[in-house]
Amino acid sequence: MSVITISRGSFSGGKMLAESLAEELNYRTIDRDTIVEKAAACGASPHDLRNALERAPSFLERFRHKRYVYLAVIQAALAEEVRHGEVVYHGHAGHLLLKGATPVFRVRVIAPLEVRISMAKQRLGLNREESISYIRKVDQERKKWAEYLYGIDWADASLYDLVINLEHLDLENAPEIIIRTAKTQKCFLFDSRCQEAMDDLARASRVKADLALNSPTADLELEVEAEGGEVRIGGKVSSIDQIGEIERVARLVEGVAEVNLEQIAPAVTA
Repeated sequence: MSVITISRGSFSGGKMLAESLAEELNYRTIDRDTIVEKAAACGASPHDLRNALERAPSFLERFRHKRYVYLAVIQAALAEEVRHGEVVYHGHAGHLLLKGATPVFRVRVIAPLEVRISMAKQRLGLNREESISYIRKVDQERKKWAEYLYGIDWADASLYDLVINLEHLDLENAPEIIIRTAKTQKCFLFDSRCQEAMDDLARASRVKADLALNSPTADLELEVEAEGGEVRIGGKVSSIDQIGEIERVARLVEGVAEVNLEQIAPAVTA
């Protein structure tokens, strides 16, 4: 198998399920904090990176460029961590940040409100009313985040390959369901074609992050795709000089042999 992403609401049992699943498969387990730590190596604030992953933007923040930069850096860190497969990632938006990579087995874990309340009370020491308020606040933030950045409802079951409801299913049996499903579906096997797709995503994400962190191109918001050694970059530039800079930065990324800038739109002058 390749990469398994576990998406869950707060106190839905997803973290415990991910750790149990990774142990049974002898896979690495990666969480949001691991990715934030890797991404912070570029000099960004871990606090700001976490906000970019979790907090829905306010009205004023919708006009800021910083969130694009942070998400580009986070995606690059995540793609690099999972590119060789045999890993379970549990954290917000893993299935969205890895969109386009195959195979990624996208699992969503849900649990009734009463189960989540019980977990919140136990872990955070909250009373019932405080637990409900906390859970609803986090869920709403994640809903708004996904709607704003991706235009989707993060709870939409069609975004996942498997939905696990822990209302009656215990955590001891849930990993076996995921493992059995993944092993019997050929689309989740990690073959050479899948490795190429993972490498392409990692390469494209690295180019996008490097361009976002590079001063002459830091004001741009670009779309980057990779296929083998070719990288295709699209978007608008502020000046003609940035076109050459985009190519220079892209060619510095390991594995990039050709840079296609046909979708770059030069600045329009009066």
